Amino acid sequence: MAGHRFPVPRFEGVSQEQFIEHLYPQRKPLVLEGIDLGACTSKWTVDYLSQIGGRKEVKIHVAAVAQMDFISKNFVYRTLPFDKLVQRAAEEKHTEFFISEDEKYYLRSLGEDPRKDVADIRKQFPLLEGDIKFPKFFKEEQFFSSVFRISSPGLQLWTHYDVMDNFLIQVTGKKRVVLFSPRDAQYLYLSGSKSEVLNIDNPDLAKYPLFSKARRYECSLKAGDVLFIPALWFHNVISEEFGVGVNVFWKHLPSECYDKTDTYGNKDLTAASRAVQILDRALKTLAELPEEYRDFYARRMVLHIQDKAYSKNFE
Repeated sequence: MAGHRFPVPRFEGVSQEQFIEHLYPQRKPLVLEGIDLGACTSKWTVDYLSQIGGRKEVKIHVAAVAQMDFISKNFVYRTLPFDKLVQRAAEEKHTEFFISEDEKYYLRSLGEDPRKDVADIRKQFPLLEGDIKFPKFFKEEQFFSSVFRISSPGLQLWTHYDVMDNFLIQVTGKKRVVLFSPRDAQYLYLSGSKSEVLNIDNPDLAKYPLFSKARRYECSLKAGDVLFIPALWFHNVISEEFGVGVNVFWKHLPSECYDKTDTYGNKDLTAASRAVQILDRALKTLAELPEEYRDFYARRMVLHIQDKAYSKNFE
């Protein structure tokens, strides 16, 4: 079991001014209640979405198990008409399926050309645009993407971080979200931006002993709730029932900080990528030394990084 647990704070009726001036600068997750999201929370039923979304083909993840793993890729990509996806995702058991009758479905909407275009529900699903209002808590020119998500009941997405701030709008259904601070990255057994620890509720501590030190922040989202997820905060999402959500990402840093080829909003900042490349070259150079010297100078490098780069302004 993970270590210390904290509830994600909830706030009701927060204004744009209150969010920007008082809550946002804290750089911590929070749940906003009572935000005007439009008619989507009542209109987006299975029947309505099937009718409005129509036969548009969508690419989806299909998994035989509930805990999806992006590192080992324990799922397959398949294509379904949108109306069929909605109907299947809402089922517990399927009469039509790809792998098994209890397989899980996950849609993460894409741009028309995912290599060039970002996801934007207003473009990919224009008939739904009038139903949803995004929280106006950032400038329009900062907008990056709006990702339409549909999940089968019981589906659990892998723990990962994004490089942009975002709002997770829970339109219908319920989700449980567990978050971990960027300062606890050392305990999460990372492979790139993703954690190797799939079962966060009952982790294998013999394999992942440091995971018990990670501070865990948890919240339950119901229809109409909006979760603010600051950039670099790790999050693990469990759909407790069939549900629809929309993530709205925005660039909170100057545009030149971000990778221009990034259409998903999850590539590390360009300066960070350069730093990692330089570090890799330094480590290759250290490998030329005998073990005793390599260990000594590696430890000195770690201390130097801690002294020069670690912030003293965060918990």
